[in-house]
Amino acid sequence: SSGINAEYGGSMWCADMAVQNVIGGAVRGATYVSIHNGGGVGWGEVMNGGFGMLLDGSKEAGEKAVSMLHWDVSNGVNRRAWDGHPLAKEAIQVTQDSVPGYNLTVCNETNPALLQNL
Repeated sequence: SSGINAEYGGSMWCADMAVQNVIGGAVRGATYVSIHNGGGVGWGEVMNGGFGMLLDGSKEAGEKAVSMLHWDVSNGVNRRAWDGHPLAKEAIQVTQDSVPGYNLTVCNETNPALLQNL
């Protein structure tokens, strides 16, 4: 749980989203990436992935920044959508509809009654 977002996605036990964020940042041109513990909710509570970028005013740096910010923000919002947050689901759909070439894995919910007999 990230604590401040009322999430129950398991990020205190599993670093999958942090690793995904770092790999996505690395391939999009981040100057550096990091996987770290904490993230504003307490040491040992979550794993986070971060990045830094050198913005030197060049066209290339600007293109990388746009790509990185779309990725980083959308990845965080999508994580909250997967956890069931209705506004995050709406935001991801708007992003996917408005950013050319964006194809995000969206949350697919099931009817809880289908899980009763498993």
